Amino acid sequence: MRRECQYLSVHPDNPQERILKQAVDILNAGGVIAYPTESGYALGCLLDNKEGADRIRAIRRLDDKHYFTLVCPDLSHLSAYAKVGNVQFRYLKSHLPGPYTFILPASREVPRRLQTPKRKYIGLRVTPNTVTNALLSYFDKPLISVSLILPGEELPMTDGWTIQETIGHALDAVVDGGFCGYEPTTVIDFTEDVPVLIRQGQGEFNE
Repeated sequence: MRRECQYLSVHPDNPQERILKQAVDILNAGGVIAYPTESGYALGCLLDNKEGADRIRAIRRLDDKHYFTLVCPDLSHLSAYAKVGNVQFRYLKSHLPGPYTFILPASREVPRRLQTPKRKYIGLRVTPNTVTNALLSYFDKPLISVSLILPGEELPMTDGWTIQETIGHALDAVVDGGFCGYEPTTVIDFTEDVPVLIRQGQGEFNE
């Protein structure tokens, strides 16, 4: 189904409040957006938006084994969505915000449909991107998200206008915060007390 996609261009360092509020209204109305991170653009919707999550899966052609990531403004709500001990928390606190995605045991607050079928895990990310953090400041819950990597491609999309022209018909808004790089996050499995490297990306991995 073709949608009316709003193209919202904001300043990467000082995003305009009136434009951000348009994106907030779209998300609150059940919309799916593309937005910038430190490692390319991502697709996102609000945590309780089941239809939005299904739409994201369809755009990316993802199966039910793919992790969704919770994108949070900081670690203050971490315990609401993930079960972490002192070891994990100290490690996360020293690495975030930053170019990392952590796989953690999901709490009961995370809808089961966002977890992998056999293992109750969820991805967690705290991005240093100014635009995204300004957007998150309007909510008391995270965005659910995946990197905007089109089927058949290996790198995320990095240009807002290209996203608008390519998949705008499937989105409700593109929040263009300028070019934001394409090297992916470093993915770390922290479901046990020892961090395990899953994918080496921007972030330096150390045990």
